[in-house]
Amino acid sequence: MILTYILFVIGFFFLIKGADLLVDGASSVAKKFGISALVIGLTIVSFGTSMPELIVNIFASINGNTDIAIGNILGSNIANILLILGVSAIIYPLAVKKGTAWKEIPFSFLAVIVLAIMANDVFLDKTSYSAITRIDGFILLSFFIIFMYYIFSISKTGANETQEKEPKIYSPLKSTLMIIAGLIGLTFGGKWIVDGAVAFASSFGVSQALIGLTVVAVGTSLPELATSAVAAYKKNVDIAVGNVVGSNIFNIFWILGVSAIIKPLPFSSIMMIDVFMTVFATTALFAFLFIGKKHILERWQGVCFILFYIIYIIYLIFRG
Repeated sequence: MILTYILFVIGFFFLIKGADLLVDGASSVAKKFGISALVIGLTIVSFGTSMPELIVNIFASINGNTDIAIGNILGSNIANILLILGVSAIIYPLAVKKGTAWKEIPFSFLAVIVLAIMANDVFLDKTSYSAITRIDGFILLSFFIIFMYYIFSISKTGANETQEKEPKIYSPLKSTLMIIAGLIGLTFGGKWIVDGAVAFASSFGVSQALIGLTVVAVGTSLPELATSAVAAYKKNVDIAVGNVVGSNIFNIFWILGVSAIIKPLPFSSIMMIDVFMTVFATTALFAFLFIGKKHILERWQGVCFILFYIIYIIYLIFRG
């Protein structure tokens, strides 16, 4: 049992480092084939930074630990807004692009609303239980395709003003080894995290949903937290909010969609509160952009986000 806990902690390092190696190795290979930095950023890097959540959800779905799978996604989305943007805004006020405010944030709001509808079979269809079915998974992936089409369209029209960092080129051998090491790290890290989360829930008599919504969700969001905090410290904040919002859209449409296709995800009615919390966080983010300085997340708003997150975590602990 102690070994399981140790591997649980080590698993986060393997997961995050594995995603990093996979992105760097794959970006190097893509660059060698003449693919632009922008396309690499929109595809390999975007998918790579979502790999921790995806791998954890795949293992959780296969093992039938659906509360961890759903909790990981909802918890990550809540942490992305309230914790990551809260910390980043406190470090330095965050400027938000007009396109992010009027298109991407509403799109992320749509993602949560679609999830809420899919998870309400008990109320909408009067069934005995709710679940994210395989059909729901395909619908979520369809929305994801629409989102990717939007991303590529703004990159072609120049609406995306950000300059993608040129990926570093490694030798073919080193690139291949990095990709292999990344995949190995993701595989072992993801399995150890799911196994550890189940063990934690059993040992301490708490629900798998609680572990998924807190420890696993924050752990898989560590790359975004580190990136956004450092960007805020260096005052490179123009895309910080867009990255977080994009990650939230990826989480629901892409990762939850894939997870549901692998295995339908029974949805506990009590987790609707967590869906509503995700709606609240997204709504608060949109509203704050028009309170105070327009399209700026100020320090006091970052403090509010952190306070909201602390209250939510306290609620989860009491809920068990």
